[in-house]
Amino acid sequence: MVSERWEPLAFKARVDEVLCDFVAREADQFAAVDPALDPVARQLEQAVAEGKRLRASFCYWGWRAAGQPDSDVLVRAAASMELVHAAAMVHDDLIDDSALRHGRPTAHVALRIALRRRPRAVNAARSLAKLVGDLLMSLAGQLFVSSGLPAAYLSRARPLWAALARELIAGECLEILHTGAAPDTSASLKVIRYKTAKYTVEQPLLIGGALAGAGERLREGYSAYGLPLGEAFQLRDDLLGLFGDPERTGKANLDDVRGHRPTALLAETWRIAGGEEREQLRAVLGRRDMDGDGLEAVRALMLRLKAPDRIEEMITARVEEATRCLHDLDVPGHATEALTALAQSAAIRHH
Repeated sequence: MVSERWEPLAFKARVDEVLCDFVAREADQFAAVDPALDPVARQLEQAVAEGKRLRASFCYWGWRAAGQPDSDVLVRAAASMELVHAAAMVHDDLIDDSALRHGRPTAHVALRIALRRRPRAVNAARSLAKLVGDLLMSLAGQLFVSSGLPAAYLSRARPLWAALARELIAGECLEILHTGAAPDTSASLKVIRYKTAKYTVEQPLLIGGALAGAGERLREGYSAYGLPLGEAFQLRDDLLGLFGDPERTGKANLDDVRGHRPTALLAETWRIAGGEEREQLRAVLGRRDMDGDGLEAVRALMLRLKAPDRIEEMITARVEEATRCLHDLDVPGHATEALTALAQSAAIRHH
């Protein structure tokens, strides 16, 4: 059992233990079907090997803020949020053709290496990675329903799972549909809200609250806190994607520009830019052969236009909105402290 004081590292260790044990058993059962499946099984385990465990944390505090005590079975249920995230990242890396995550080859790249001696290894690896993501999403539901919580509690959260999947996939689809299009801040913020903000903060909080039997006012408060904070989280990712240290982020800085992705950072740069500056951007956006010099030119342009400063202002405003909403809620003091700390760790980070 944990103390009333929020100890994120201790909580992360509890979630890691649940995930590693659960996925290792599932991966072993999967590989037992046929030895050829072993590389795929190992990617299931790799998908959950790293992570901040923010989604599990928000689910846990959705439960605790509703007045419920610490519970190992609740931690198991909360850990299922991390399997949703793992599934989304495998699919996202595949869609974006990203080569690195947490400093390691992404699933489709690792599987391509494992299959390098086979015909059409690239296509086969991409197909296998898609199935890894699908299986992880299935395992998320399995871990949730087998967590040990009473069936009556689980049934309260079931509709939220449908909403979580629908909104997450809608956000991914919107990102694909807006990729390569003229940058637009409103469109980028809508992608952020549905692709990241909801399943990172709002929905885990609501699921934890539903499990705990939270009332309507508390649930509304969770959304008022969760949506702006989730947006701040992704806006920080936008900045780190271009300006972060790859040694710390574990991702390449070139990906967003090469992919011409609809990030708010790019959209704000475009909005502020004049005609000549937009021509500079047009010359590099979406170019798969863009190198480090091209990246430096884009970063220099963004800094000159103060677009990163604008994103920082957007982050600050959203964190302040979230914490104001939090302090309007009638929740235990330790829950307020924990959710305040989580707001800071979600939005003020280097990876």
